[in-house]
Amino acid sequence: MPLGAAAKLRGPGFQPGPFPSRAQAWLPPGLRVGKPPCSRFPDSPWLLWSPSLPQATPADMFAKAFRVKSNTAIKGSDRRKLRADVTAVFPTLGTDQVSELVPGKEELNIVKLYAHRGDAVTVYVSGGNPILFELEKNLYPTVYTLWSYPDLLPTFTTWPLVLEKLVGGADLMLPGLVVPPAGLPQVQKGDLCAIALVGNRAPVAIGVAAMSTAEMLTSGLKGRGFSVLHTYQDHLWRSGDKSSPPSIAPLALDPPDLSEEKGSVQADSTVQGDMRRLTLEGEEQEEGEVQQRCGEKSLSEATEDPSVGGLNPDPTDSKTLQEQMDELLQRCFLRALKYRVKKADLPLLTSTLLGSHMFSCCPEGRQLDIKKSSYKKLSKFLQHMQQEQIIQVQELSKGVESVVAVDWKHPRITSFVIPEPSPTSQTIQEGSREQPYHPPDIKSLYCVPASMTLLFQESGHKKGSILEGSEVRTIVINYAKKNDLVDADNKNLVKLDPILCDCILEKGEQHTVMKLPWDSLLNRCLEKLQPAYQVTFPGQEPIVKKGKICPIDISLAQRASNKKVTVVRNLEAYGLDPCSVATILQQRCQASTTVTPAPGTKDILQVQIQGNQIHHLGRLLLEEYRLPRKHIQGLEKAPKPGKKK
Repeated sequence: MPLGAAAKLRGPGFQPGPFPSRAQAWLPPGLRVGKPPCSRFPDSPWLLWSPSLPQATPADMFAKAFRVKSNTAIKGSDRRKLRADVTAVFPTLGTDQVSELVPGKEELNIVKLYAHRGDAVTVYVSGGNPILFELEKNLYPTVYTLWSYPDLLPTFTTWPLVLEKLVGGADLMLPGLVVPPAGLPQVQKGDLCAIALVGNRAPVAIGVAAMSTAEMLTSGLKGRGFSVLHTYQDHLWRSGDKSSPPSIAPLALDPPDLSEEKGSVQADSTVQGDMRRLTLEGEEQEEGEVQQRCGEKSLSEATEDPSVGGLNPDPTDSKTLQEQMDELLQRCFLRALKYRVKKADLPLLTSTLLGSHMFSCCPEGRQLDIKKSSYKKLSKFLQHMQQEQIIQVQELSKGVESVVAVDWKHPRITSFVIPEPSPTSQTIQEGSREQPYHPPDIKSLYCVPASMTLLFQESGHKKGSILEGSEVRTIVINYAKKNDLVDADNKNLVKLDPILCDCILEKGEQHTVMKLPWDSLLNRCLEKLQPAYQVTFPGQEPIVKKGKICPIDISLAQRASNKKVTVVRNLEAYGLDPCSVATILQQRCQASTTVTPAPGTKDILQVQIQGNQIHHLGRLLLEEYRLPRKHIQGLEKAPKPGKKK
């Protein structure tokens, strides 16, 4: 039952009270009534069994249909109160983020409903999606909200097999947890947590921790772990647009500080060893499939892992990851000033300096991420460079900084040289370097339909034959000459015989049109033929398909938080990997990207980039990938110069 359109996405959080009436209801896969509740995950030695495990009862209050009491637009005072509540509940959110979550003017609805068990629930709906719900004066996020803010809550991971049980209204038992190499998130009993699946950080459920992390460890990961409140695919989710979870790559977290955990984990060292066994081959296989599909690790993984990101080519280097990122940042900055930025480019927007110059100066095999450096922000780094008198930065317009002067005679610029890569790292890079992308050769073809077989059968073609445009013209011209249809008085006209009349004329024209000019005759023939096309990728056999090739579709969409996102579809038809394109755009636009199945399709993926990034996307497709403009639609939606995106 839809909750109605509303205004904005909202984030929640809090420590709800216990739910004593909730039974431990997570049933392992394969559990049947009348059989002992035990099962085993594939390739895992852990037996999911509890001697006191009761039969499943609906833990998720939205596991069954609810009844809507009222649906009204939010008042200004309630909107301000909601913004204050979100700020209090989520202190990690900045002012701008809270403003995005709870906007000042966009439509936002308050829906009051009764859950199937009689609980009175208030739901906040924005853009047609439920974004928050309130129960007993506590705010909770929905999965729609957490997909936009996946790090809003501490996230625990479980197996995909478990999702079906959670959707059915079961709680999550501890044997179903997957323990990452960095360990479980640190939570206390009663903390609100998100639950995600192996290989994807997008949460699929929201629950309350039934015990603290330390208690989970000391219990040997046995017992009930989380009381589930809301899941993907439950009735609250169905009241929205029913979109699927986006694909968000798991974070490569640093291992926990052993000195901090010594007090809590050392008490039972065998538990920690058992926790590692939970990941086993199931997690490795699933993560392998995700990485194989995307072709490469995400930006966050590349920057966290020295061996992948190339930040530490020398294993004996004692520098920390932050120190290496500082060094890489300064190297890209100096290289950009010395070899790319010209005096005529000044004043230069600081964002342009980073996106168009510094990123392109990053050595191959490395990823530049300012957030991983000690500076954290570009403005702070440029202030440091200004203090060294390398550049001068001014705020030429409100809130927009530009580089207005560069001292190209500064010793740090004059002495900078591009370091030669070590033979080892160079060999690794050459071995792992992907082949450069070459656009396919796309040729328009024509298919003979049943209604035109008489015209083409004399030339040896039948229904379904594929022809090029030049072949069609030759066949039609030869047919006219062979049947003496060229007008004797005017060679530019062709007399229409019964076959031509049936093939190219409309019903109302067959008794009125007796002759046609050559151009009109040929154009009508091409219009009556069915479209087809041939795609030839370098080094591969041509692929012929009927119909018209779908262009790369670029569109702007407005999500529940009223933020604009750029959506790109049909990249696969042109030999482009959506995951690779998403990774490149994430780096160049400095914006979050996700890859999800395109709505209404099974095998087509779409890339979603935060903000209006059509300008960057157009430059990538036209200039670097050299795709013809006629095969790209939506480029005209790029932000106009001098206007807000």
